[in-house]
Amino acid sequence: MGCLECCIKCLGGIPYASLIATILLYAGVALFCGCGHEALSGTVTILQNYFEVVKGPVESLDVFTMIDIFKYVIYGVAAAFFVYGILLMVEGFFTTGAIRDLYGDFKITTCGRCVSAWFIMLTYIFMLAWLGVTAFTSLPVFMYFNIWTMCQNATITEGANLCLDLRQFGIVTLADEKKVCTGSEKFLKMCESTELDMTFHLFICALAGAGAAVIAMVHYLMVLSANWGYVKDACRMQKYEDIKSKEEQELHDIHSTRSKERLNAYT
Repeated sequence: MGCLECCIKCLGGIPYASLIATILLYAGVALFCGCGHEALSGTVTILQNYFEVVKGPVESLDVFTMIDIFKYVIYGVAAAFFVYGILLMVEGFFTTGAIRDLYGDFKITTCGRCVSAWFIMLTYIFMLAWLGVTAFTSLPVFMYFNIWTMCQNATITEGANLCLDLRQFGIVTLADEKKVCTGSEKFLKMCESTELDMTFHLFICALAGAGAAVIAMVHYLMVLSANWGYVKDACRMQKYEDIKSKEEQELHDIHSTRSKERLNAYT
């Protein structure tokens, strides 16, 4: 029975709200980073094979250099939010009331309140950042959706002679004419290839991962706000208990002094 009670206390001490938010954050970041990385690699393949875009010198800032930069950013995002999720879980454990009951009372310091407020502010900034990432990720989804739609309706647009010009998307400079028109051999090969379909769906998964990260940040904000309220109430309760204990001690000292005075008077 003692072991069962200990297990129940341990399970009760888990911050389930923070745990759910952490799982959602890890799933969203993993989906965004993994699918985004592979989608960028597929974009490089499509640009080289079907649009014949050549990588420029090392010093130049072309589309391939930007893709490499985005890949390194993805590596940094994955590492940073892995650590940030652990920090938020630790904060959730220390703020859970069941942990306090399990390991004894603890003092709510000003530093602890500042840490909670700092996490709230930082999480709010990260939520805005992920909103921007979600909006930015929707751009390649929109571009690939247009290309995918043209491929699906290739028989309808056969006589229209529509062209996909990379200059319209800002991928190449205005001096470079890199385009593929419907009805051409390159366009048909691109539509029949697996790279286009796979890259399009990978970008969709990356967009879903970014959206999941936004939801996780909102969930964290709710959890941190609730924890902040708990810490603030606990701090007030702690001050009340300290004042009450001090008053009781003073009353006890006064009562002891009067008892000694009465005893001395009788003797």
